[in-house]
Order: sequence, then structure tokens, then C-alpha cells
Amino acid sequence: MPRRQQATARQQRLGVELRKLREAAGLRGRDAAELLGTDSAQVSQFEAGLAGVSEARVRRIAAHYACTDQELVDALAAMAADRTRGWWEEYRGRLPSSFLDLSELEYHAAYQWDVEFLFIPGLLQTEDYARALFSSRVPQLPEEERELRVRHRMQRRVILEKARPAPYEAVIHEAALRMMVGSRTAARSQLLRVLELSEAEGTSVRVIPFDLEYFIDLGAAMVYTGGAVPKLDTVVQDSPHGTGFVDSEAQLGVFRTHFRRLESASLDPDRSRDFIHRLTKEP
Repeated sequence: MPRRQQATARQQRLGVELRKLREAAGLRGRDAAELLGTDSAQVSQFEAGLAGVSEARVRRIAAHYACTDQELVDALAAMAADRTRGWWEEYRGRLPSSFLDLSELEYHAAYQWDVEFLFIPGLLQTEDYARALFSSRVPQLPEEERELRVRHRMQRRVILEKARPAPYEAVIHEAALRMMVGSRTAARSQLLRVLELSEAEGTSVRVIPFDLEYFIDLGAAMVYTGGAVPKLDTVVQDSPHGTGFVDSEAQLGVFRTHFRRLESASLDPDRSRDFIHRLTKEP
């Protein structure tokens, strides 16, 4: 298979997991190359996600590395076999690659959790809300790029609109619900949109109110996408310095615990809907 110029986050993840299997087997790159009948350069390339690898080769690699986790092997083989060119590819070279990587992760996710403290999660945003956010960027975005970002964000919602959507759960702090993004009319429309989506099949929205006692943790806004097996989960976090993708088992365990803590501290979905509905009636 030809060498890629740039690997997506999902392609990189497949390569990383293959490298982990090799290292767990105690093999060097050249040892693996000899077992597979190839050279060290090709092993390096598919471990970096820069060269495609077939489903059959993934299974052969797992056999050579004596991997006994069949569920993981099946999941990696499925990743290798998938050649989906999703809707996000139309933005390739026009938007930052992290936007496309997030869309791809969401498309393949078995489930998704969003946690936000200051803004409405991207999947729940209205067009006006998203445009107001992108308009506030420093340095200011050119109009064409801003509108591309808005359109891309709106298209991400396709995962909630499938006939059988993957489970989606959002935990939103009251601060995000009250933050005036755009006009007052746009802010109210955004709340109504959250209410509407909270009643969609497979979607759950929970609210953390200001008056929750002893709650002081505001440190981990995130998008958590569930893989076919827990080892293939991914956390996506935005920062002023860019978007980060977290996939180490130890860190994933911390984020799972963090989400469950937030989930248990928040209002249940019914009470959260009542809470948001009351906010829409405030002057």
C-alpha cells in the first residue's frame, strides 16, 4: 500500500496499538520485520499509521506476537478493513486535521460522553451559537474559514440523527447554559435546542447546577469516544494550544472515573430537562 502523507488519528491509533503488541511480545522492529517477511522501514511506517495494513496482516501480526486478546485483535482487524471516506473528507486541507479526526472518531464511536463547563457541547450547538463562538477567536478567522467551521460543526450532528444512534451523554455545567453567547434570542434558541435533543433517542443530557454542594472540579472538559473495546477508547480535549488526543490506558481510566463522578453528581435527565426549561423562561 502507498505511503500516506499524513495519518488520521484513527490510523495513528491502529499503528500505536500494533506497536504496543510488538513491545508486549518483547520484539524489536527488525525482529517483527523478519517474522512478517518485510523490512524494518515498513514496520515503522504502519506503526506510525503512514502505511496501510490489511485485516489479514493485522491477524498475522497478532499471531506472530502471540496476542491472546481476541476481542482486541478483532477490533484492530476491523479498523484495518475499514476504508470509509466520510463526509468530513470534503474539509481535508481546508480545516485543521483535528476537526476531521474528531468527526471520524465520533462516526466510529460505540458511545460518546461530552463534558462541558463553559460552553454547550459542539454536537448540541445551534448554527448561531457556533458562529458566535468562532467569531470570538483571536486572531479573528477569515469569514470563509469561520463559515466552514460552522458548517462542519453542524454536520457532526449526523451521528445523533442516525436511525439507531450510538448512546450519547452530555454533562453540562449551569455556567455553560447561562453563558451569553451571541444575542439573547440566540442564547434562548440554544437552550431550546438542547431541550429538543435531550429527548432524542439515545441522547441524555445532565446538568451540574451552581448550588451543588462541595463541587469544585472544573478541570476536565472533554469528548470521550468509546471504542469497540475499552482499550480503543479516546479522549479529545481542547486547549489554547490545540487539540489533544489521549489514549493511554492509565489516563483513560482516570477520565472514566472522572466522568462517572460528574454523572453521579449531576441532576438526572428528567430533572435536568426541567432545569433547562426553567432557564428558557427567565427574562
